Amino acid sequence: MPMSSLPRVRSTVFAPRLAALINDHTGKDVFRLEPDTVGIAGHEVADRILAARRATETERPTFKPLHGRSISRTEASAVTRTIGNDVREALGNPLPEDVDLSGPWPLTGHRFLSDLILGRDPYRLRMLMSRNLELTPKLTWSVIALGAALPGWPRPGDDHTALAERAAQAVGYQERRYAMGMYRRAAAPVCFTISTLVANALWLGAPFDDSTPNRHIIHESLRLLPPSWNILRNASPEYPAIDGRIGEKDDLLLLPLLSHRDPALWEDPDAFRPDRWNEIDPDTAPGYLPFGHSSERCWGRYMVIPLAELLLDLVRGSGLVVDPDQRVGRVPLLGLLGVEEIRLIKAARPS
Repeated sequence: MPMSSLPRVRSTVFAPRLAALINDHTGKDVFRLEPDTVGIAGHEVADRILAARRATETERPTFKPLHGRSISRTEASAVTRTIGNDVREALGNPLPEDVDLSGPWPLTGHRFLSDLILGRDPYRLRMLMSRNLELTPKLTWSVIALGAALPGWPRPGDDHTALAERAAQAVGYQERRYAMGMYRRAAAPVCFTISTLVANALWLGAPFDDSTPNRHIIHESLRLLPPSWNILRNASPEYPAIDGRIGEKDDLLLLPLLSHRDPALWEDPDAFRPDRWNEIDPDTAPGYLPFGHSSERCWGRYMVIPLAELLLDLVRGSGLVVDPDQRVGRVPLLGLLGVEEIRLIKAARPS
């Protein structure tokens, strides 16, 4: 198993299918995963595939069709700018004092971020940030259906975020359902991803040297536990010409989980070493795809890094440590890759 930089203290245990991918395919470039699915981990092949065409609407992880309704790139871009403005506004305000970030992570960090960014919004919208809704899509849509049907819909011009203002413009039940779905699609990934990323970093490397920049810690965490550990591309006529091992009907699963551990690209690839980023540019590092390919970067990258740095800085300055009694961190097979739960506690005072 790949370990953290403190292997005698903590070990990171992956779900069996993830562990099999790492054990069987690290260092390979193209390999068959299923009769109709090819895995891609070689950075040169991945570059050519991702540059061959843009993602379709069903391949985009956030803005896939909602209730059968397509989300255009124009609308997705507008929603992205809206939540981005809300994040910048939240970062421009004084931070709450005496915040207690102890407890289970990433849940604690997620709640903090939800309150920081979306705390002014009506409850029917803020409840869409609950991690409990991740249990099943049916639960999410039941909450949305109820919220859209209840009286007292938010009014335009009320004191809420710009993202909630977009929802307030909706008229009629169907439009309200769609607006609530878009609110969750835009805001939840921000809070989910950042809290998971910081929890991963704390698990993999804390305590950190005081001289280590937060940004280097974040990039090293993104390398070893990339939240989006795979990138789907459905079968397309461009791909067999790129590599003869790809068939005309093969779907492709590009795997940053593996390219981020390729020993041909990374020195000591399984070790948590934030100092490596002193010399590496994350925007041009071969095989490094935490936010997708340079031809189509993830919409959230400019929000994720500053918020993750802020949250990590708060933890580093709070006197909190990973519970020394917790020795194993489990990484389940989910779309958002991260340690299932870590416990942050106040550091014991020297006697």
